[in-house]
Amino acid sequence: MEFKPISKDNFPELVEIYRQGLATNIATFQNDLPMWEDWDNGHLKFCRISVYENNEMLGWTALSPVSSRCVYSGVAEVSVYVDTDSRGKGIGKLLLNELIKQSESNGIWTLQSGIFSENQASIKLHEKCGFRIVGYREKIGKKNGVWKDNVLMEYRSKIVGID
Repeated sequence: MEFKPISKDNFPELVEIYRQGLATNIATFQNDLPMWEDWDNGHLKFCRISVYENNEMLGWTALSPVSSRCVYSGVAEVSVYVDTDSRGKGIGKLLLNELIKQSESNGIWTLQSGIFSENQASIKLHEKCGFRIVGYREKIGKKNGVWKDNVLMEYRSKIVGID
């Protein structure tokens, strides 16, 4: 397997995997597929990671800023998506561990994820990679007219921001 940065060139593959996530109704509040410009502007310019095998994207992960305030410059929100046919094969763990490594290299001290409470596979994946549950947001937003609860998870670096 090979890690590749996400770019405009491989963005259509990312969108296909994202479409699969949308179809589950437990991956995101979003309902629409993003255009490159919107996705590019909404994510940090580093830690845009995809993983390939036999020239096929199996999954991707990226970071979004949580705030424009400088005090939160080392805090980012995680997105991680795995192709339907590659789920349960360790791809998510591979991506999340690489994301942690690269995020620390870029000065990120806290990663956070907001996960629908029914998305147990994602919660377990994050726990396996060192994330912990720090909160629970009840009825934080609606997905297709239904209120959704969100589990807030966090990874705190042991090497960045420890001074």
